[in-house]
Amino acid sequence: MKIIIPTFSFLSLLFTGTVFSSNETEEDLFDLSFEQLLDVNISLATKTDETRSSVPSSITVFNQQHISLLGVSNAYELMNFVPGFQSTRGDWVGAVPKEHTRGIYLDSGNVLVMINGQRVNEPSFGKASVYMPFIPIEMIERVEFIRGPGSALYGSNAFLGVMNVVTTDSRSQVSASIGEHGEVQAGLSFNKQIDDDLKLYSNLSFNRRDGENYEFGVKDPMEAYFLEFGAHWQDLHVSIRQNATQLDEFINLAGTSKGNHHHSENTAFNAKYEWLDEEDLWLTSSLDYIRHEIESRGLIASADGTGLVGDFFVGPAWSTKDITFKVDGSYIFSPELQVNFGLEYSEEEQFKAGVFTSYYDYERGDTIVANEFFLGEARVIDTHPPFKSLLASFDSYAAYSQAKYKASEKLTMFVGARFDEVKGIDSKLSPRLAFIYDLNQHHTLKLQYGESFRTPVSNELYSNDDVTVGNTDLTSEYVKTTELVWHAQHDDWQIDVVLFNNDLKDFINLVPTDQAQTRYTFDNVFEATMQGLEINSNFNLSENTWFEAGFTQLFDEPINPSFKRFAAAALTHQLNTVQVSLNSIWRDDVFVESPDKTVSDDFKQSDYFLIGFTANWSIDESKSLILKAQNLLDKQYKVFDPRMPDGNVPSQSRKLLLQYRQSF
Repeated sequence: MKIIIPTFSFLSLLFTGTVFSSNETEEDLFDLSFEQLLDVNISLATKTDETRSSVPSSITVFNQQHISLLGVSNAYELMNFVPGFQSTRGDWVGAVPKEHTRGIYLDSGNVLVMINGQRVNEPSFGKASVYMPFIPIEMIERVEFIRGPGSALYGSNAFLGVMNVVTTDSRSQVSASIGEHGEVQAGLSFNKQIDDDLKLYSNLSFNRRDGENYEFGVKDPMEAYFLEFGAHWQDLHVSIRQNATQLDEFINLAGTSKGNHHHSENTAFNAKYEWLDEEDLWLTSSLDYIRHEIESRGLIASADGTGLVGDFFVGPAWSTKDITFKVDGSYIFSPELQVNFGLEYSEEEQFKAGVFTSYYDYERGDTIVANEFFLGEARVIDTHPPFKSLLASFDSYAAYSQAKYKASEKLTMFVGARFDEVKGIDSKLSPRLAFIYDLNQHHTLKLQYGESFRTPVSNELYSNDDVTVGNTDLTSEYVKTTELVWHAQHDDWQIDVVLFNNDLKDFINLVPTDQAQTRYTFDNVFEATMQGLEINSNFNLSENTWFEAGFTQLFDEPINPSFKRFAAAALTHQLNTVQVSLNSIWRDDVFVESPDKTVSDDFKQSDYFLIGFTANWSIDESKSLILKAQNLLDKQYKVFDPRMPDGNVPSQSRKLLLQYRQSF
């Protein structure tokens, strides 16, 4: 397995200079204090700068120091430390991260994933992790989560939550790691202030893992790179990035085989210009372009015992692109009233809909599983007539406005809405309303309401393959969310308690088209209500020790069997030049009765803990050595996935990683 990392002459140009600038020393990066843990402002939820007590959404934010202490390697893994969220490995087109979000465990992309505010969800599958299953943490500055609806600001897919990954543009640092199962990692972040007007920066990360052995005779190797270049010149910010991920063997389209293959690649460009930054008026515009490519194949039928001369592999060879122009602004009418507004135009297109297969009849233009059509190997067929209907475009228009009004010293109100029209498919108005009341200096109550939607994607509308067939009669699914929040914050502790109610309408799910459940279609099949409780807390136990914990309790059964209760906690202690953090993830038991015990047994997984550990030794102000452990006690567990014949997706075992970092 090999991914070729592109090289650019621009990289050598950057490093011809001898003077490097860095706004952070190693001590800044790793000596996270309790005060820093709480002193986090967020604009993702409102596009205004808000604190934990004033933000009108349920939010969770991780800065770079916090992420390092949790010992994760992929940004999706942070979801396990977010109340209401979980991320596990499952089957789709490749063993990609799958979100469990406030009781919803589906493959339809109900969480909007963004990198620096640019959406990663795309128009074919809709799910960000299909085209970008690995987001390395080495170049991340912070990760912001909205727990709940975000369509009033961000449109489709901001349905049950939003994850925004912000990459660093002010760090100069190099890292190298080695770990179990043949894991190696290398990262480089660099910035240079050329003059008063011009600043350049870059981020590069490479990750590879040989994988571990599983009982069905395969491994789970992974290889990925992430490359980003950017520049700030006066009021203009330009960035370009490329990433690729390759996942082989393991699970793909419910089959396991050493011939399974998943390769995804993304190329993105962003230009943002700040037209005005006055005391009472702010105005920016941005142009985003992103191209997604995927080539994936999974084992559908083995040659063993079938009379076939070779295994039957099939999967998508698809490409999509999205260009978006946005205008965002804010006007302060008075100290009591601020209005944010914006316009957006987007053109999304699936321009390639090929097939990756080992059997093909070129004359008929279709996958025919017969020995005379065996290709000798799996090949990409760029033009596949049954997929012609997937070559669709989605043009959309949107406008939003939001007002923040301070009605009194204690009461602040937010009211806003966004209107989206996806030409030829649907149009939706997504309102939001929030009342924030400060009971006193330490306690705040919030009442929040929002609506969100998700437009069906081309795979759901037009697919026609060996696994799924589309449904052109689909309509957008939407959710109405009400939240009651209590926020308390003192010098040495803070806590958020959230009661939420989700009314889910016209949800899209897979429906079998035959009794044997070998092929599926999509349909707006159900409406449901999902209620739950989320708790998030931080405690300063001493000058050098603090504790954080989160807990989620769903009052209704999850949609698709998942965890009804789960929790996470972390204890961090600073001892001179060493910082140690011990964390734990707890998940409730899951039981799924088999529909046919002659085919498979019931799925049973008792509740379990996953223990993690991180130790950081600051050698000096610029150098550190970090030991990271995930699943430290090597817990063997499995996760339910409705796509698997027996529901079983085996877990990864213990991961130990030793990392060296140096700032310059």
